[in-house]
Amino acid sequence: MKHILAVIGLSIFLTYPAKAQKREIAADSTVTTTHQVTVKGQRFSYTATTGTQPVWNEDGEPIAALFYTYYERSDVDNRAARPLVISFNGGPGSASVWMHIAYTGPRVLSIDDEGYPVQPYGIKENPHSILDVADIVYVNPVNTGYSRVLDKETERETFFGVNADIEYLAEWLNTFVNRVNRWPSPKYLIGESYGTTRVSGLALELQEAQWMYLNGVILVSPTGLGIERDGPVDAANRLPYFAAAAWYQDALPAQHQQKDLDILLPEVEAFTINQLLPAMAKGGFMEESTKNEMAAKMAEYSGLTEKEILQHNLDVPTAYFWKALLREKGGYTVGRLDSRYLGVDRQLAGDSPDYNAELTSWLHSFTPAINHYLRNELNYRTDIKYNMFGPVHPWDRSGDQTGENLRQAMAENPYLNVMIQSGYFDGATTYFNAKYSMWHLDPSGRMQDRLSFKGYRSGHMMYLRKEDLETANEDIRQFINATLPAQGEPAKYGN
Repeated sequence: MKHILAVIGLSIFLTYPAKAQKREIAADSTVTTTHQVTVKGQRFSYTATTGTQPVWNEDGEPIAALFYTYYERSDVDNRAARPLVISFNGGPGSASVWMHIAYTGPRVLSIDDEGYPVQPYGIKENPHSILDVADIVYVNPVNTGYSRVLDKETERETFFGVNADIEYLAEWLNTFVNRVNRWPSPKYLIGESYGTTRVSGLALELQEAQWMYLNGVILVSPTGLGIERDGPVDAANRLPYFAAAAWYQDALPAQHQQKDLDILLPEVEAFTINQLLPAMAKGGFMEESTKNEMAAKMAEYSGLTEKEILQHNLDVPTAYFWKALLREKGGYTVGRLDSRYLGVDRQLAGDSPDYNAELTSWLHSFTPAINHYLRNELNYRTDIKYNMFGPVHPWDRSGDQTGENLRQAMAENPYLNVMIQSGYFDGATTYFNAKYSMWHLDPSGRMQDRLSFKGYRSGHMMYLRKEDLETANEDIRQFINATLPAQGEPAKYGN
């Protein structure tokens, strides 16, 4: 309905909707569009299907709608032989936006070569996408992206906890795989950050509750996966990350700063395992001379002072490191998830930064890009807010056995391989803790040939750095190709 308002000779048209629509998301919806992309020099067409699929309760009633985007390469003759990659981000409470438009998908964020925002905001073709070798679906758990709870009577515990999350998502994936007719396809899970907890648990849940077996799981910047590392192990394991971040910020003594990272980090790791950890195991009964010796070496490798380290009894919190590393060298803080990023606090004093410099930078560029992309390129239109981070708390973290779940899934499935990807400058899920998780995932050591680690000179989202976007995608591509069994090769142990 249009009304004309005359103001000093001007006609202003005011448009009103006939009736205001309720702001809600459909339980079941799809929009399919066709596109092209050039990957590794080869141009091909693909379809993008974005929409919602219900989560049902035991009575078959829709209680939530999960938003997803599914990409299929078009020129594929044998879809049964083509891998399907199922992608989750983390939080918990984070949308699938990060890996979707910055890592593996056919469109990538418009940012500079190191990952910083540039204007105009938006996206461009991703010449390194894994869509050349695999189809991909990006899934948004409840309350992330456009996904929402539909039944307000459903208990929050149905969705918001380590094991509840895994259970309903496995059921949802069963339906999705049925709908897109991908049961014969080799399948892979990829998760980032808390998404690694999610996919590690899903690997076993899919096998044991949905009878769906995988070829691979990719853990990007993994969490602890329920593997114990409290006390001295937790404290000592921070040092290799401290060294990497300080090296990047040119904050190490000259004898270490001049070393390449490939030389420095193995040296720091050896000191951590062979000297620091055994010393810290003695706690308050550590000899004073040993304590001073450890503090001096830690200072060399961290960019902090011996005094600061001794004041913390060698157990320096990461938050203190982010605040203190550059306190006397420009006064900046360094980022939590990526310590290449710098922040400015209200005051130099304090034990932790005022904000996460890297996260604000990422939200700066990702938020306009995903909202524009979904509406204008994929033609999915809704008045629902796209939740970059959604309300999922309190989150029940009890009963986290996801590392053991992944080990059991590997034991049950000889086809199943695991690759870990970590950025050296990630201070939240540090690369050395990722290695520690890999070492302790299978205590028997009999499956270590199916576990691999890749490190990158960037942070939590290593793919934001142009060089690592190419390298990390190629690592996934090679992992997929290496874990597709030869025709007729059985999944079994022994000869």
